[in-house]
Amino acid sequence: MRGVVNLRDLPDAALPEIAFAGRSNVGKSSLLNGLTFRKNLARSSNTPGRTRELNFFNLADRLMLVDLPGFGYARAARSDIARWTTLTRDYLRGRAALSRVFLLIDSRHGVKDNDLAVMDVLDESAVVYQLVLTKTDKLKRGELDRVYDKTSALIARRPAAFSRLAAVSAHKGDGMADLRADIAALCLT
Repeated sequence: MRGVVNLRDLPDAALPEIAFAGRSNVGKSSLLNGLTFRKNLARSSNTPGRTRELNFFNLADRLMLVDLPGFGYARAARSDIARWTTLTRDYLRGRAALSRVFLLIDSRHGVKDNDLAVMDVLDESAVVYQLVLTKTDKLKRGELDRVYDKTSALIARRPAAFSRLAAVSAHKGDGMADLRADIAALCLT
C-alpha cells in the first residue's frame, strides 16, 4: 500500500488504476477488502473520515486499486477536509492511468446531492465511472429493486457513466463476483 497526500507523490502511472469513491462510510474500504479476499487490505471504520489520503494498492503488478477519501460528513478539521477533497478532485480530473471510477452509493439512502456533484466532475472530465450500490443486504428485495431502477434511470442520462449498475453486499458477498468480473475486464483492455 502507498498513501499519497500530494499529487507530486503519486506512483508512476505504469498500471491501469481503478478508484473507489463515495460518501463517508459508504463502504469503500469494506468493499476493497471483500473484492480482494483480504480482511485488512484497507482499514475500515465506523467513524466518518478515516481515509484521509489516496491509498494505492498494487495487485500483482497488473492493476492499481485506489481507495479515495470519502466526501460529505467527516470528523475532522475543515482545513483537513478541504485538503483531501482538493487532492481527490485533482486526481480524478487529471490521471491518465485512471481506467474507471467506481462511485459507491449506499443503497439505503440512494443518490444524494454530493454524489451528483462528483458525477458532474467526472462527466465534465470525461472519466468513465460505474455506480455501485452498497449494503444491499440491509434492504428488502422490493426496496432494493426500487433503488436499483431509480439509480439505473439516473445514470442513463449521464455522459460518462458506465451503463451497468452494480449492486453488492461486502458483508454477505452478494454481487461481488460480478463486480470482480467487471474489474478483471478492465485489466484486459
